[in-house]
Amino acid sequence: MLTLAQVNAMPDAAFVEAFGSVYEHSPWVAAQAAKSRPFADLGGMCAAFSTAMRAAPEAAQYALVRAHPELGHRLGVDPGLTADSAQEQGGAGLDRLTPEEYTHFRALNDAYTHKFGMPFVICVRKVGGHAKQVIAQAMEQRLASTPQAELAEALSQIDAIAALRLHDKVVA
Repeated sequence: MLTLAQVNAMPDAAFVEAFGSVYEHSPWVAAQAAKSRPFADLGGMCAAFSTAMRAAPEAAQYALVRAHPELGHRLGVDPGLTADSAQEQGGAGLDRLTPEEYTHFRALNDAYTHKFGMPFVICVRKVGGHAKQVIAQAMEQRLASTPQAELAEALSQIDAIAALRLHDKVVA
């Protein structure tokens, strides 16, 4: 883990190398957040990343959401699945779906992607117990949403994912 003093002293390239994966396959968020240093605390660091993401054009925001994997993929099926995402999905049991659960998740993912043109994103580490069922219910509920509301919700979920990842990398 890094201290905040180490983070603030890093050259920009090292900062992007260390934190470029915090927002899935989107090192541009870290590059923008680096410009806000020095950070007074970890909360300020998280806020700088969020501000960088939210200040981006809508097309970049959609690209960020689309960089996230679908939930419940079979192990080895998604070559773009990052180590962080694999660990997070595994912690929620999404790497151990029964055949019936897998079929249900596949159908929900397909319906969501067809309607919104992006994968369903949720911070699985904040879901808690019975994660698979809670995630499936959230997918079903959010299918009734509007595209603009879903983009906003996806960005909020991505911020939550990123904050947890930053807390994993930096000593508060």
